[in-house]
Amino acid sequence: MVGMRALLLENLDPKATEILSAAGIEVTNNSGAMDEDELIEALDGVEVVGIRSKTNLTAKVFESATSLIAAGAFSVGTNQIDLAAAARQGVAAFNAPFSNTRSVVELAVAEIIGLTRRLPDHNRQLHEGVWSKSAEGAHEVRGRTVGIVGYGNIGSQLSVLCEALGMNVMFFDIAEKLSLGNATRATSLQELLEASDIVTLHVDGRPGNAGFFGKKEFDWMKDGSIFLNLSRGFVVDVDALREAIESGHIAGAAIDVFPVEPNKIGDPFVTPLQNLGNTFLTPHIAGSTEEAQRDIGIFVATRLRDYVLHGSTSLSVNLPNLSLEETMGCHRVAHLHVNTPGVLAAVNNVFAEHNVNIEGQLLGTRGELGYVVTDVATAIADDVIAKLAEMPATVRLRVLS
Repeated sequence: MVGMRALLLENLDPKATEILSAAGIEVTNNSGAMDEDELIEALDGVEVVGIRSKTNLTAKVFESATSLIAAGAFSVGTNQIDLAAAARQGVAAFNAPFSNTRSVVELAVAEIIGLTRRLPDHNRQLHEGVWSKSAEGAHEVRGRTVGIVGYGNIGSQLSVLCEALGMNVMFFDIAEKLSLGNATRATSLQELLEASDIVTLHVDGRPGNAGFFGKKEFDWMKDGSIFLNLSRGFVVDVDALREAIESGHIAGAAIDVFPVEPNKIGDPFVTPLQNLGNTFLTPHIAGSTEEAQRDIGIFVATRLRDYVLHGSTSLSVNLPNLSLEETMGCHRVAHLHVNTPGVLAAVNNVFAEHNVNIEGQLLGTRGELGYVVTDVATAIADDVIAKLAEMPATVRLRVLS
C-alpha cells in the first residue's frame, strides 16, 4: 500500500477520506469538478479516483491515467463514467445504488404534498406581502393516483410511502418488476399518464432515455395533474414542460435535475422553468442529505478500499464480481483477463511450472472479461509475475500481498 494515492472530487463526505486514509492511501480532496484535461493531469500517479455527477471519466481519461486501478461514482448513476473504457484498462468502477434512496423518496413525497396544496404559490405571495388564504386548487393526496415511471430502488420505495399516505399507486417500467403492496402495473406509459393525478420520473441515465418525455407525453397527462422529475435532467423537454405549465394543463411541477447544470456552487444558472407558478426548482439535491452523503461516502470508499487491499470486486459495475476477504498467511495474485477459453489453465500452468502451491482460487466472468484471484502459500517470484503479465489475454495483473 506504500505510495498509493487517491483523488476525491466534488466535496465528498469526509467519511470517504477517513476510510481510505485508514487503509494507508494518501488522499487529496478537491471541492470542484474537473474537465478532461485537468483530470488527466491531476491523475498522474494516482491509483484511485472518486467523483460525483459533474466530473466525466472518459475513455481518454482512462487511456491516459495509466496508474489508475479503481474509480468510484459517489452517486447512484454511473453515466458519468465510460464503464467499457474503464474495463478495457483494467479499472474497477463502483457506485452507491442504494445509499440515497430514502432521501430522494422523502423529497418526492414532500413535493407531491406541497404541489397538491399549492405551497409554492402561497409562499411566494406571502413573501410579496399578499395574504392568499384560499382552498381553491388545493387537495389532499389521499385517494389521488400517483404514477411512478421507473420502478427501481427509488420508485418502488416511493410506492410504499405513497400507499401509506392513502394514495393509489400505478407504475410503469420497461423491465419486469414485482409490485409492492397494492401498486398496479401499467401496460404502457400512455396508460399511466392518462390515469395519474401525479406523475413522477425515476428512470436511470442510459442514453436511450434522453429526451423521452416531451410534448406528446405531457399532452397525455390529465388536465390539472402534477409532474416531478428527480431522476435525470436530459430525459425531459423543459420547453414543453414550461408550455404545459403556462397553459394550465399541468398544475404544478417539481424539478431537481436539468439538462445543463453548473459545475460548482455559486455558478450562475438559467432554465426556462424559472418564474413559473406552483413550481419547485431545486439544485440537484434530492439525494443531498447529510445522512445520504455519509452513507454514500462509507459505501463507495469501502468498495474502493476492499478492491485496492484485497482485490474484491463485489458490486463492481464493470468487472466480474468476486467477494474476497483479507488474506491470512497467504500471498494473493489478481489476474484480470480477456474472457477466452484456456486462460485459467494457462495461469495454473505458470504456477505449476514454478512449483507454486495454490491455497485457494476464485474465478468470475462478466462479458468479455474474466477475473481470477489466486492465493498461494509462498512469496511470488518476479519471473512468475513476468510470465503471467506476458500472457496475451492479460488486461491487468496485481500482486496484493
